[in-house]
Amino acid sequence: MLLMLEDEHKEHLSFLMKVELEVVQKFCQIALEFLKKGSNPKLYQSAAQKLSVDALTVQNGVQGLMYLLTESSKLMVSEIDFQDSILVLGFNEELKKELLRVYLDNRKEIREILSEMSMDFPHYHNLEWRLDIELASRSLRHQVNPNILLKLHTKDYDEEETTILQTDPVNLVHMTEVLEDALAQVKAQHSRRILRNINK
Repeated sequence: MLLMLEDEHKEHLSFLMKVELEVVQKFCQIALEFLKKGSNPKLYQSAAQKLSVDALTVQNGVQGLMYLLTESSKLMVSEIDFQDSILVLGFNEELKKELLRVYLDNRKEIREILSEMSMDFPHYHNLEWRLDIELASRSLRHQVNPNILLKLHTKDYDEEETTILQTDPVNLVHMTEVLEDALAQVKAQHSRRILRNINK
């Protein structure tokens, strides 16, 4: 799976082409420290003075690297897909190899950090369903009244919970459409930008 980088991230990462490999390695260390301990503005300031650039440029470079490493780790991007994902950035071979090395060496730890940071909500485990159709009653001899019974199993850590739901086909179709619309919204650029800002 290829990682899709937005223009903003490409711009932040383009700064790495203007510095030596040792500086890129230092930026990678800062990005990993950022993940473990949070932001450290003093590091940005001292790095900015050494490189004769403003602190915001350094901060954007580090955050661009952090985004690249966290998103790749989240998606468990393969070695080849990682290389293909950063191909659009125009990095030289040495820089691409270094970024790949940092990613492969740290992706397991990054995934552990991300899982500790994420809120653990009950999540889907299994779903059983049954279609019941009432064809007649004492008062109405000829009718078709379909109902769908759902047994939803969710897990929260090791605890399993079961919820019984009942709906008719019209409502089920409506719920499906609403959920598909919500998924499409989450994948939209605007939503991803909001989520990224929340996670900063």
